[in-house]
Amino acid sequence: MNILLLGSGGREDALAWRLKQSPSCGRLVAAPGNPGIARWGDRVDIDPCDSEAVVALARSIAADLIVIGPEAPLVAGIGDALRSAGFAVFGPNAAAAQLEGSKGFTKDLCAREGIPTARYVRVETEAEAMAALSGFAIPVVVKADGLAAGKGVTVASSRAEAEFAIRAAGDGPMVIEEFLDGEEASLFALVDGDRAVVLASAQDHKRVGEGDTGPNTGGMGAYSPAPVLTADLQRRAMEEIVQPTARAMAAAGTPFSGVLFAGLMLTAEGPKLIEYNVRFGDPECEAIMTRVIGDFAALLHAVARGEQFEPAGLRSETSMTVIVAARGYPAAPIKGGEIEGLDAAEAIEGVTIFQAGTRSDGERLIADGGRVLAVTALGTDLVEARERAYRAVDRIRFADGFCRRDIGWRELERQA
Repeated sequence: MNILLLGSGGREDALAWRLKQSPSCGRLVAAPGNPGIARWGDRVDIDPCDSEAVVALARSIAADLIVIGPEAPLVAGIGDALRSAGFAVFGPNAAAAQLEGSKGFTKDLCAREGIPTARYVRVETEAEAMAALSGFAIPVVVKADGLAAGKGVTVASSRAEAEFAIRAAGDGPMVIEEFLDGEEASLFALVDGDRAVVLASAQDHKRVGEGDTGPNTGGMGAYSPAPVLTADLQRRAMEEIVQPTARAMAAAGTPFSGVLFAGLMLTAEGPKLIEYNVRFGDPECEAIMTRVIGDFAALLHAVARGEQFEPAGLRSETSMTVIVAARGYPAAPIKGGEIEGLDAAEAIEGVTIFQAGTRSDGERLIADGGRVLAVTALGTDLVEARERAYRAVDRIRFADGFCRRDIGWRELERQA
């Protein structure tokens, strides 16, 4: 079948790589794609949030399946436009995408359905947010209500820090919520209406600095599976969080279709929902895709068409992704640096490098974003995956690049 993939990041490179290996995948077209994705299919330079252009492209290639990678087109309703034009779309419509598009929407749903999450208050203005702070202990969490590329959350360790975050957000919807103590983990489920099936688990590393220090980013690395999310905790998360959400959305007439990514805090009382994303996480996607086996394109097509589907097959190995970012990220990344050595890095057994913020300049590969490369390695266990990933990083020549050197540190400490 012909597949149209929307997006241009490392997540989309990993999806394109996996989709192209599917026996049912014929032509693969990415819009707008990136130089890495061009290895697996064709690229068309259009805005994935331009509904008319996207529908026209889907028609021109006779797309049998459209896979929407990033959150912005989903929240903008690109899935709605494509479905109205008769296409099978993997990704929710705009109404269901509110689970990511509005943190307040999701918190209210949790309150109605008794889904475990942090105590919270929704506010509409800076003044309301300042007043709400008095009802919470420090540390406290300040969240912008809408999309923020994974960086709209401040865990404030003082009232002054919380007030700074509120002022920075300005007059707009926010959520103030209690700080949850525990360890974070990511759970991905394929959802079609009121049916939810586990895909995989992962653990992300949000902070820019080693030891989880510094500002939040879109993610500096991840590994899959996440042993901290035990079989029992995963079962509880599905029964207490994901499945009730799917049922509630279906009952409201806005059924969810696609992948639902639950960011969880594993507390002493059990798993609690931090937030939902309505697409594959990045860099979790890169780690997960290297573990997926079988006809992944056929699986996504079945979900998109509302047909019966089974859980995806997964390799037993562990996968680790290390993000190589441009200096200055996440505030002001330096663009324009040349990247070399990718072939030598990928010559290491089990290593695949996905491109995120890159562009081509003739034969040269140039950094063109904050997160530039997602260096991903499979290994028999986390130790081997980590060793291969960092050995690959060390073969890359990118003077303006940096990475965290401690991805997987919590789990490695547990295993020591």
